[in-house]
Amino acid sequence: MISHPSYGVEPWCLRETELNLEVLAQSESVFALANGHVGWRGNLDEGEPHGLPGSYLNGVHELHPLPHAEAGYGYPESGQTMINVTNGKIIRLLVDDEPYDLRYGELTAHQRVLDFRSGVLRRTAEWTSPAGRSVRITSTRLVSFTQRAIAAVCYEVEPLNGPADIVIQSELVANEQLPQAGGDPRTAAAIDCPLRAEEDFAQDTRLRLVHRTERSGLRVAAAADHVIEGPEDEGSPEGTGDGDGAGGTSGRGVTDGPAVTGGPAVTGGPAVTGGPAVTGGTRGTTWAAESEPDVSRITITSTVAPGQRLRMVKFVAHGWSGRRSLPAVHDQVDAALAAARSTGWEGLLAQQRDYLDDFWSCADVEVHGDAKIQQAVRFALFHVLQAAARGEERAIPAKGLTGTGYDGHSFWDIESFVLPVLTYTAPQTVAPVLRWRHATLPAACDRARQLGLDGAAFPWRTITGEECSAYWPAGMAAFHVNADIADAVLRYVTATGDEDFERGPGLDLLVHTARLWRSLGHHDTEGVFHIDGVTGPDEYSAVARDNLYTNLMAQQNLVAAAEAAIRHPERARELGVDDEETAAWRDAAAGIALPYNETLGVHEQSAGFTRFQAWDFDATGPDRYPLMLHFPYFDLYRKQVVKQADLVLALHVRGDAFTPEEKARNFAYYEPLTVRDSSLSACSQAVMAAETGHLRLAFAYLGEAALMDLENLEHNTRDGLHIASLAGTWIALVHGFGGMRRHGSGDGGSRRGGEVVEFAPRLPEHLTRLAFTVLVQGRRLRVEIDGSSVRYALVQGEPLRILHCGEPLTVTAAEPVERHLPPVPPQPEPRQPSGRRPADRSSD
Repeated sequence: MISHPSYGVEPWCLRETELNLEVLAQSESVFALANGHVGWRGNLDEGEPHGLPGSYLNGVHELHPLPHAEAGYGYPESGQTMINVTNGKIIRLLVDDEPYDLRYGELTAHQRVLDFRSGVLRRTAEWTSPAGRSVRITSTRLVSFTQRAIAAVCYEVEPLNGPADIVIQSELVANEQLPQAGGDPRTAAAIDCPLRAEEDFAQDTRLRLVHRTERSGLRVAAAADHVIEGPEDEGSPEGTGDGDGAGGTSGRGVTDGPAVTGGPAVTGGPAVTGGPAVTGGTRGTTWAAESEPDVSRITITSTVAPGQRLRMVKFVAHGWSGRRSLPAVHDQVDAALAAARSTGWEGLLAQQRDYLDDFWSCADVEVHGDAKIQQAVRFALFHVLQAAARGEERAIPAKGLTGTGYDGHSFWDIESFVLPVLTYTAPQTVAPVLRWRHATLPAACDRARQLGLDGAAFPWRTITGEECSAYWPAGMAAFHVNADIADAVLRYVTATGDEDFERGPGLDLLVHTARLWRSLGHHDTEGVFHIDGVTGPDEYSAVARDNLYTNLMAQQNLVAAAEAAIRHPERARELGVDDEETAAWRDAAAGIALPYNETLGVHEQSAGFTRFQAWDFDATGPDRYPLMLHFPYFDLYRKQVVKQADLVLALHVRGDAFTPEEKARNFAYYEPLTVRDSSLSACSQAVMAAETGHLRLAFAYLGEAALMDLENLEHNTRDGLHIASLAGTWIALVHGFGGMRRHGSGDGGSRRGGEVVEFAPRLPEHLTRLAFTVLVQGRRLRVEIDGSSVRYALVQGEPLRILHCGEPLTVTAAEPVERHLPPVPPQPEPRQPSGRRPADRSSD
């Protein structure tokens, strides 16, 4: 898979200036629209050609057997795969009886623009048919942030060189044919025709399909309605002007009033499932609706002259349930559709812009000195928001709702990379994700009991809360997920002050995760607490003794649970927590093993790791990466080779546990071992490169995280975006060059001096200015950094105490605070594995 050659670099949008079919699937991912509940890949409106068609509802999945070459106790038996649900995007077009297909005729102009401020995807195309008829097609698409179930498209056709007979077929389609998956384990399991028809309906301008999955038993519904404006209707008094708000070239708006929603009464009697086509129309434009089990369609016909347009607005409502009846789900999508029709197209556009105006006022990051990074961080923040905004107690998949990579599963990536960004930019989206984890607590407790442990054992990858990984070293031993969830709870409560959440779901999660650690680990004869047989973040090391990241995160988890139990004694008693148990947690935390090689003067990723044989990087050619696709895992496990930041991630999130000198030595030791076969690695390496004074290297790692999908660096953007790496763009900028950390994380999030965040900014020479806003306990803090100084200004809220390079400061709305940046002493950069150095961006 090659990189896209035609993405323009602009600060507030992503613009595609030509259609390249070789990278069509990649473009479908980057131009995807979603709101956390509904996801539409950026497929062409007409449906074909496509790389991977995709319409998704968060949580909708099908089950499939998990094959095990040799079964073992505790292996999960059933996998879960996100499925392509009913597609409401499709709008097929015929011009003088010839189908609009870009593989035929001549595409003379093409442009798509993903606008980060208005939240829409605009498209303009000019095409000449094989018979010589030219048309201009403009469309604007949105997935609503304010109306959770709704997506909509405004679609216009205008002849350019003579009158044309135009036919538009607007469809709902289920069980689309999907391309076969390859051998890459990161792609999704293919499930053919996962939806079983229950109801189909078409009448006048209304369409509806209801289906049910066979194994998971989920009912899925989609309904659509249309507003049609033909050339004979353009002068009607009901029309409203909208400037260019719809993204087209015409200055006229869509009529949302009843006069053009369906014309005369339909013929053919009352609506029945699978009944005959019903027709309607206005003078000069007619339509007919028909349905069958997997397709519901309205066909619009009109003769259109140059200077005239056929225009259609399509509202699509989505819904699903594992419990509600067919009539209830049917009524749900009809009600959502009625609300969208009442709001109208212009109203949806206005709501979308208002929502994003509010988001960007709290989340925008300004980067001066690199236009690509400026665009990339806004692209990243927009997609991170799209992954979470209206998820409402559902998981955030690793690919968001942009593709089916990793089967649509949620991993620890979400708590460790995505939620840190959302906590400080859109905190209202964080508690629902943690409440989803809390809702899966019974399944996690069952899993712990199955494994012979106390507390809860949360899954490595899942959709519903049950473990569904056939890779047992992670699915059974990646216990660090527990601590990552606890860390997300601490971060959210510290940043927001949401004591009700801490008292309720938060305490439940902290207590049950702490119980897991106490039962999983053990004290040796010298009182040291060990956690053996675990797999840390680095998947090239498995079932190890005392993984340092896991132990440090477990330590924080244990202390935080004990402190939260003291703050909320009544709730703690309800959970059966007593003084003896909290004392045991503190004792384990105080004695936690932290592997260290005295000879080398570095911490070990896990006990004995630094004594393993070094991987022969010089003999590993560039075509042998990622290593997991070319070498057996047993060989990776017994060598010093690191897939992704593991100990370096510990330096980032538990920096309080290391001295500055230890951080520098550790970073220098693990850099030559880390191959970054995971998109999760670059951002943490960027943060620690910046903290240890390697600003040029940090800038290179920032570029890798930021451009992971825009430049298709892992060659699998076709399967969906890397949401955690996108979040890592913000992390690299704000945690790396902004030097932001949560204060007091190592002692469970306590805030002895009242400070909740601290900063130690430093900029690479390639950036002249960095500015960002973070939300902290109801305050809006703006941080502006240039090459020599930093300015802290309170945009909104009561005075806020922070730390700047260890110095306590109080920032008020009336009195911003400025400080000089301490110099960064020059030092030699550590080397990387042969052929794995990040691209140097200093010349870009």
